[in-house]
Amino acid sequence: MSATPPTLILTGGQVLTVDQDFTVAEGVAVRGRDIIAVGTDAQMRALAGPRTRTVELDGRTVLPGINDSHLHGAAYGMTKPPFALDVAHPAVGSIADIAVAVQRTARAARPGEWIVGLGWDSGYLAECLADPRRFPHRRDLDAVAPHHPVCLTDFSAHMVWANTEALRRCGIDAGTVPPPGGVIDTDPGGEPTGILREAAQRLVQDALPTPTIARRRQAILGVVRELHARGITSYTEPGLGPGGTGTLFSGLSTDNWTAYAGLVAAGELHARVSVLLLPAPMGGSADDLRKGLEELRRPESADPRLLNAIGVKIFGDGVPPNRTAWMSEPYPEGGHGALCVHGDTPALQVGELREMIRIAHEAGFQLGVHVTGDRAIDTVVDAFTAAHTAAPRPDARHYVIHGDFITPGSLAKLAEHGYGVNMNPAVKWTISDLMDEVVGPERSAYQWPTRSAVEAGVRVCASSDAPITEPDWRQGVASMMLRESKASGRPSGPEQCVPLADALRAYTATAAWQDFADDWKGTVEPGKAADLCVLDRPLLDRDPHDITDAQVDLTVFDGRVVHER
Repeated sequence: MSATPPTLILTGGQVLTVDQDFTVAEGVAVRGRDIIAVGTDAQMRALAGPRTRTVELDGRTVLPGINDSHLHGAAYGMTKPPFALDVAHPAVGSIADIAVAVQRTARAARPGEWIVGLGWDSGYLAECLADPRRFPHRRDLDAVAPHHPVCLTDFSAHMVWANTEALRRCGIDAGTVPPPGGVIDTDPGGEPTGILREAAQRLVQDALPTPTIARRRQAILGVVRELHARGITSYTEPGLGPGGTGTLFSGLSTDNWTAYAGLVAAGELHARVSVLLLPAPMGGSADDLRKGLEELRRPESADPRLLNAIGVKIFGDGVPPNRTAWMSEPYPEGGHGALCVHGDTPALQVGELREMIRIAHEAGFQLGVHVTGDRAIDTVVDAFTAAHTAAPRPDARHYVIHGDFITPGSLAKLAEHGYGVNMNPAVKWTISDLMDEVVGPERSAYQWPTRSAVEAGVRVCASSDAPITEPDWRQGVASMMLRESKASGRPSGPEQCVPLADALRAYTATAAWQDFADDWKGTVEPGKAADLCVLDRPLLDRDPHDITDAQVDLTVFDGRVVHER
């Protein structure tokens, strides 16, 4: 070890290294951008020099910087005020509440200006709870904003609620045919209700004003500041490219790569962002993917430790709350959902999806495939293995995104090939009570089978999927340990609980593996990047409920303190 003293020492605490043995130390020393020592309090104090900053932990916890491995950073920033209206629970609790918020915004808006919001959830709207047949309708918005087009995306980002003026501007009427994988809800007379699901959302979202690159950079910087306050130093942007042009605010478009790259070049990006490229849209085809990859090639960054395009994202199916996840057994009210790729029949869609996966695999990309229903997941995992058989790659690190109802057979295949799954425990906490009605209590309890995945030997990452949920990893860790529901507080599938070590690894060491960066970040060990998160209390041997109340006292990124409470 060099005789040059550390620049920063944290000591007298509970340092959870999250290494292979889940070693617990008392202190950690940083010099410049790197961790140089981990050990006892006495060892750390012996390293200190006259210019070393020493932080007395007094029993507090040190963790590796948190890695939210599926977080739509740019889109999340642009769904917040002043970019968009917040219509999420608990800010709103009814359709009437949303109408009031839209009316207030319309009064302040310029004539004919778009009103855009995000976050509503029919499962928490009073009118829908009182009458299951009641659902948001364009008329609810027409009454308060008849002359402003309104586009409100739901919490899952898989459904849009639009008013009549928005439908008129976009040419959507009783004769409109939705794109592949899309659904336009209609009244008994065939008129659109204003609800557009999955790929049909693009019919409205394509018409929204496109933010400038400067506005995108502003949104990203705001998100990074928030993430620092939450102890998050790394995240994955799961989908940026031409396939994201039709998303809300083009939130998954290539413009956001341009914004990120500009921040890196200017020395203003203070987070580590891994990117999945999005060459094809939801409902897209293998030809779309080929064309998108040709347009994107593999974009380069001035600093790959800050911004790195590592893979390709593909949309496989929809989401269970919308009954669009492709399931083997029908939903209680009927229907199996479907794949959301090009094709007139399920067999043609399966073939198209397999071809999309083969193309990206043979192009040398990691694959992250959005897929939620068990039938769809089996299709994707079989496509992974078929692509590998045809063109072996020893360390592709493909993974299933979400994997709600992943089967034991698919878990075994993922483990055999060294592939992973990225789950969303905070979403489980948020919607578990609602899912009893959607898929039945037995399937609902199984949703996101974390323990089964860990025991099968699959690499498990956990993430927020923000803006679907807040990027609160503490709630995610507690949810993995408790499997409780937000609404009732009752356990939902407790047999899928995992211990603290597995939950923390899903947000740190395993997330670094997903990033192809486990050799230089993700644990508190000498030689690793000095990305650290300090909590205001010890975590070991504590009630998991206590984790959600823990405050982030200090965040260190690249050896520098970027947040201090």
